[in-house]
Amino acid sequence: MTSRISLDIAVLKRELEILTTIPDVEVKKAKYLGRSGIITQEFQKLGKLSGEEKKSFGAELNKVKLEVADLIDTRLCALETAKLNSELQAEKIDVTLPPRERKLGTIHPLSYVFEEMVGILANMGFGIESGPEIETDYYNFTALNIPEHHPARQSHDTFYLRSETKDKKKLLLRTHTSNGQIRVMERSNPPFKFISPGKVYRCDYDATHSPMFQQIEGLYIDRDINMGHLRGCLFELLQNFFVGTKIDIRFRPSFFPFTEPSAEVDISLDGGKKWLEILGCGMVHPNVLKNVNIDPKKYQGFAFGAGVERFAMLKYKIDDLRCFYENDIRWIKQNGFRFFDVPRLIDRVNT
Repeated sequence: MTSRISLDIAVLKRELEILTTIPDVEVKKAKYLGRSGIITQEFQKLGKLSGEEKKSFGAELNKVKLEVADLIDTRLCALETAKLNSELQAEKIDVTLPPRERKLGTIHPLSYVFEEMVGILANMGFGIESGPEIETDYYNFTALNIPEHHPARQSHDTFYLRSETKDKKKLLLRTHTSNGQIRVMERSNPPFKFISPGKVYRCDYDATHSPMFQQIEGLYIDRDINMGHLRGCLFELLQNFFVGTKIDIRFRPSFFPFTEPSAEVDISLDGGKKWLEILGCGMVHPNVLKNVNIDPKKYQGFAFGAGVERFAMLKYKIDDLRCFYENDIRWIKQNGFRFFDVPRLIDRVNT
């Protein structure tokens, strides 16, 4: 290096080696390569030299500048690497520690059973229809051939609202989802094959009854439908729902104003030793068809109604219906289902 350059590379190298922080190296970089740095001042001397000296001195300055820049960048890189390694060491994951607990929710058993029943019936060709939960006396009772003196119309069985419609019709909380069936039949023409799932309300509250519960009602209206079709439909529903369990099924004569003949369906899970009522059904009463302007001489069909809670209690051995609505997290965790356990229609199509 020419003696005209007032800079010692060896001295700079020793100065950089004792620096331990990136800001200190940045200061040193400004001292040598900044606008007022030592290298910049050396380049300012070129203007005072002749042509040959300027060429020689300029070449030496460029060589020194590259050496200085290389030394400083090398030191900066070393310090940045050391800093990164230190941060990674402090932030590393200790795989020997126990994992953090993930609080996973569960599917309520009623939601699970509801989806399971709807899925089975949809796979059997039933569509899905709905109706209002606040209903008039006509759609909830009269159109379904329920007479004025029937006990279900009394206030101790039905929740009546104080308000009325504009034409003075009584309003109430529907006691079954049959109101939706009447509305669909009023605005459409047969054949009909659909279910009406949803919430219903009755003045009951004990271990097997709740003021609000879930119900799924089915309706099939067409030409030449008979009790044999009804029995086959319900047998298919119950066999699919209680899959893996040997069950016996029997029809027991009963009475409902909206069906004739009517029957209660009982099942036994212990070879006929104990029978449990599971749902009600029957052939749709001709008066119901007349109320929706369907000729009962041309069309007939069957209807059935099932309480989701009762199905859930029987299948999963739950003793008290009230537990479904008490919102006890401990109970729901014990009796609930994982998200991926929820039945889907595609699962049944592929099996």
